[in-house]
Amino acid sequence: MSLPQTVNLQEKFSLFTDQWSPKVVGELNGQQVKIARIAGEFEWHAHEQEDELFMVVRGQLRLKFRDGEAVVNEGELIVVPRGVEHLPIAETDETWIMMFEPASTLNTGNAVSERTVVQLEYV
Repeated sequence: MSLPQTVNLQEKFSLFTDQWSPKVVGELNGQQVKIARIAGEFEWHAHEQEDELFMVVRGQLRLKFRDGEAVVNEGELIVVPRGVEHLPIAETDETWIMMFEPASTLNTGNAVSERTVVQLEYV
């Protein structure tokens, strides 16, 4: 068995520039730790079977819900319960987020579109 390795998030974010395309930086217990650069508005979607954790590494994330919204600042996180429709928005130039979710989770949940990433890249 190899020893656990630390993950330097700054270094991992420096390896890509594409937005709204999650990259995998770790795995545990059937979950993936994903990072993504985001800017602007994504699309409304829900994850019917999975909760989704968003942590803001840099910038600010606004999550709209059908009955309200939440603002997640740098160093904060939020858990969106399964089945809750949400719209992620990065209003700063670029926001860096980290997500924890089951490996089978699609980034667009129940709203498959041209932004859906099926095969995730490991960085």
